[in-house]
Amino acid sequence: LASAAAGSAPGAALFFSTYETVKKKLMEGTEERYHPMCYMGASSLGEIAACMVRVPTENVKQKMQAGHFATNGEALSSIWKAKGVLGFYQGYLMTVFREIPFVLIQFPLYEGMKTRWARYQGHASTPIQSALCGSVAGGIAAAATTPLDVVKTRLMLGKDSQGVAYTGIVNTFSRVYAEGGVRRLFAGVEPRTMWISIGGCVFFGAYETSKEMLEKLLD
Repeated sequence: LASAAAGSAPGAALFFSTYETVKKKLMEGTEERYHPMCYMGASSLGEIAACMVRVPTENVKQKMQAGHFATNGEALSSIWKAKGVLGFYQGYLMTVFREIPFVLIQFPLYEGMKTRWARYQGHASTPIQSALCGSVAGGIAAAATTPLDVVKTRLMLGKDSQGVAYTGIVNTFSRVYAEGGVRRLFAGVEPRTMWISIGGCVFFGAYETSKEMLEKLLD
């Protein structure tokens, strides 16, 4: 819990500061029909930045959940002694590989639903409406990218239940598939979709509310 909490706020701050800055630049002078591509580019860069904080905390969290260590301090010390700084970034490329497809689905859907809802009612979407859009977009993206999440988790754990190490994305993917085919790759899709849908509702609702409050203060 402590490791997850330590990475959540800085990771979200890095993501949205990058996303909003890049999105604004990309959308300047760009036709509306190309705006989804702007959302894709901005969200991808946002994830690359956020993963610099998210991956180290995720590594500690995964190893704690797997029962490899009893405390956060023990996990931090062991990872540092074993591989130094690089140990905390084990699985970084796989995490980015998972998160970029996720946001490529989530953010065009999120921004598109917000835009259509605003046009339908004749004014900007409210934070609650944005939260609902975020929930739906997050749920769809979560379900579609479950196989990538399964592979990422295995890579971060480092080895299977028999102690055989995973050696890369392709090796991990093929071994997971060999265990049970497509069903194994989609293991945990229901809870993942449910929790990310709930999280998306809270996350985007809080974000849009905060943004609205800041815009009023700065006006």
